[in-house]
Amino acid sequence: MTGQQTAVVAGGGIAGLAAAVALRQAGWPVTVLERAPAFKEVGAALGFTGNGLAALGALGLAEQVRAAGQLAPHAGFQDRRGRWLLRVPATRPDRQGITTVCGIHRQRLHAVLRQAAEAAGADLFTGAEVTAVRPGTPGGEPAAVTWRTSSGEYTGQADLVVAADGVRSAVRAQLFPDVRPRYAGSTSWRAVISDTTLAGGLVEVWGPGTEFGALRVSDDQVYWYGEFVHPEGASFPDELAAARAHFSSWAPWIGALVAATAPHQLMRHDVYHLPSGCPRYVSGRVVLIGDAAHAMLPTIGQGAATALEDAVCAGRLIATGPNLATALSAFDQSRRPRCQKLARQAALIARCGFELGPGWRQPLRNTLMRLIPAGPALRSGARITRWTPPASPAHGSVLTSRSL
Repeated sequence: MTGQQTAVVAGGGIAGLAAAVALRQAGWPVTVLERAPAFKEVGAALGFTGNGLAALGALGLAEQVRAAGQLAPHAGFQDRRGRWLLRVPATRPDRQGITTVCGIHRQRLHAVLRQAAEAAGADLFTGAEVTAVRPGTPGGEPAAVTWRTSSGEYTGQADLVVAADGVRSAVRAQLFPDVRPRYAGSTSWRAVISDTTLAGGLVEVWGPGTEFGALRVSDDQVYWYGEFVHPEGASFPDELAAARAHFSSWAPWIGALVAATAPHQLMRHDVYHLPSGCPRYVSGRVVLIGDAAHAMLPTIGQGAATALEDAVCAGRLIATGPNLATALSAFDQSRRPRCQKLARQAALIARCGFELGPGWRQPLRNTLMRLIPAGPALRSGARITRWTPPASPAHGSVLTSRSL
């Protein structure tokens, strides 16, 4: 090791690469270990709100991501027949930051972050599966990371380990073995299709046991998803035929999107989450971020946004603090209450939204939704989407071994 403090990031997805950029901006040498044989994001697309854009802005990447995606307003909620339950006005400039959603293909977002991490000087390795972590002690022994590749097993020391290895985090499993992902009771079809006709605003549609959403991710592409209550691991002989049948009685515009989907464009994944998250986001010299720390239900669209927030805070709260133990504590105190609150809100929206069963519950919920004024709805959204990154550290500031 050199006199500079070093970080190892477990996981090369959105959270891990963003953390690598933030740590390099703080002056730390960073190594990213990705289990997959190549850096590529698995999945269709996503939409994230103003807090995600604020985090990307802190990394200096907001304009690149905007260029790779599509900004659109959150138009509101409909019932499965296409009738409006709640329309979100986006006419006032002061509301646009609350209602704006950035739709982007996951692979494009991942590519921007990977290129930024490489340009910042992070060392990126694929085919490197982290198998063991010794958390170490701030102010004492360093952390140790063991990883396996096709050529053998290796162990290295680090002053900081960032666990960004997802909902099934191997690092979390060692440090918090009682915290395990739980099946949410639902699964989700997703696809990115060619389309130039659908309006760009995000529309979310609730029906019995099902939620549908669609968002433009480029001038000629639309991302749609259909999450529905379903047994864990159960499959269909023909996924596309099942999706078309499932939405055959829904609004015509929904049926048209599903009908325009080719078999190779459709994917389906069961939804898993950490109902209570981790009891702490730090252990020794290890910090957990993104889904490894707080995988939440997708109902409020905060998975990617909060992962980006975490990454920025890893660089600005941990890597530049005067004392590592204090800095790690500050990270935990800053991130855990916010993410726990968002996870609870996501679970509440799921119960009131697509998880609601058939019968009298649907018209009652729909009537109540139509009575909600736009103002309170926007204020509720603002508590999620308005987030200010911590102050930027001085350029090139690096912690010394004495400060740790």
